[in-house]
Amino acid sequence: MDAVSRRRWFPRGTPPDNTAVGALALRLGLPPLVARLLLGRGLPEAAVAEFLSARLADLPDPFLLPDMERAAGRIAAAVRRGEEIAVHGDYDVDGMSGTALLVEGLRACGASAGYHIPLRLKDGYGLSEAALRDAAAGGRRLVVSVDCGVSAHGEARLARELGLDLIITDHHQPPPQLPEAFAVINPQRADSAFPFRDLAGVGVAFFLLVAVRRELRESGWFAERPEPDLRAVLDLVALGTIADLVPLQGVNRTLTRIGLGVLERGERPGIRALRTVSGIGKVNCGTVAFQLAPRLNAAGRLDDASRGVELLLGRDVDAVVETAQLLDRFNRDRQQIELQTLEEATAMVAALPPERTHSIVLACDAWHPGVIGIVASRLVERYYRPTVLIAMDGEGGKGSARSIRGLHLYRALHECAGHLLAFGGHEMAAGLSVAREQVETFSLAFEAAARQHLSADDLAPSLLYDGTVSLAELPLATIAFLESLAPFGMGNPEPVFLIERLRGRQLQKVGGSHLRFLACREGEAVPAIAFGMADRLAEFQGDVDLLVSPQVNRYNGRETVQLRVRDVRSAAS
Repeated sequence: MDAVSRRRWFPRGTPPDNTAVGALALRLGLPPLVARLLLGRGLPEAAVAEFLSARLADLPDPFLLPDMERAAGRIAAAVRRGEEIAVHGDYDVDGMSGTALLVEGLRACGASAGYHIPLRLKDGYGLSEAALRDAAAGGRRLVVSVDCGVSAHGEARLARELGLDLIITDHHQPPPQLPEAFAVINPQRADSAFPFRDLAGVGVAFFLLVAVRRELRESGWFAERPEPDLRAVLDLVALGTIADLVPLQGVNRTLTRIGLGVLERGERPGIRALRTVSGIGKVNCGTVAFQLAPRLNAAGRLDDASRGVELLLGRDVDAVVETAQLLDRFNRDRQQIELQTLEEATAMVAALPPERTHSIVLACDAWHPGVIGIVASRLVERYYRPTVLIAMDGEGGKGSARSIRGLHLYRALHECAGHLLAFGGHEMAAGLSVAREQVETFSLAFEAAARQHLSADDLAPSLLYDGTVSLAELPLATIAFLESLAPFGMGNPEPVFLIERLRGRQLQKVGGSHLRFLACREGEAVPAIAFGMADRLAEFQGDVDLLVSPQVNRYNGRETVQLRVRDVRSAAS
């Protein structure tokens, strides 16, 4: 199987009607290019103003989520009675941030709340039977899960037997039959009236906290104690939402946009310490996804994710600095393990039989289960095939799967369920467990599922752009307005435009692997930077078409337009 070398270019969606673009630009005072981009991405004209404002006041009522009234009422009663509430989280950043949010928020409401995070290598994913038994033995009667539990039928039955009220909050795809828990809050439920399905686990936890606060307010609980301002935990919502790669649209966009502002203010000591060891200046989606989140995830991958929760909840500056430095060391160790695993996996891909054309399934006894998800993502980037990596241990193995557009991973795994012990996840990412003797048959079944759902065109990676523009259509004011469409990420990608028949002038290599030049046409010249493309210098000779993301370059108090090059091709004759 060969690595992907080039990507095809396609416009994103259908070009909008020029009359509609002009009317929207006039009504909302938008640059025409911005109006065209928003309509071209399929945003209804009536929703554009809300998209741009992203106000907390426009968030949906949390009680539209199924079982919310029952769950919020039970938790509020526990707060009033002084019951200790056990929060059971997950070991990824979404689970850590959701756990910290719920514990901090409940404590701010006057609750007694503790938490448990499973150990990846010892306990595995999801609700832990041992943790439920410990909660019951400690006299607790209420357990709230975060980012896990929607498929935990056995654990829900155990909770009932132990006399525990189990409230499950999750966002993963629910099975046809829900666990018999006290409440199951999940926006993916078929009976959900909540208008947005793609919340992260931390987002579900936030709406539960909002509902609990309302229940307590209406019962008069805050008459003699301060009512918490839940905007203070929106930094945790942004952190988990970005890290979990859910679409940054609708409710997620609002929560993340406001939460990034809270993150930037640096009011949480643990985040401040983590920013320092990461060398981060300004906080944005990129720095969260590629600097903060990997360091938090490293705790769960190699050690104990509870350290991440400790960091997020901590108020002792010396303690959180020490924890942040420890997480940074874990992350460096993770990078070394990941590199070795990637080299081994790449060699195994080269040895796959030629009939394995649509998928990659690899298993190895030497792999660390904490890094196989990252390595699977690297293989998807390199080969553009749905990929499953399995870390074997004894008679079975735990796998991480990553997909490409066109193959819904959860559904594909459901088609292979007869070869698996368990599985769960989303459209683009999933986890599974498999018996050793079933690895090969699962591999064949997964290849068959990929062949059924993916055409030859699906296997050719593509780059989408938001329309064709000229250099003259990119004044500084328009680019500054484009920046206001952030946060960019899954579901709300950074704007990309096609500019045709340019000439690159003053081409020079910078920083070893990058190119800097002037993009020129018909007397216009705009500075451009092509990161990691120095080895493609020859492709920038002559007339070229560029895919670019325009941005404002701020330096020494000056602002200028700069083009960040996404790809290059020879201009059509």
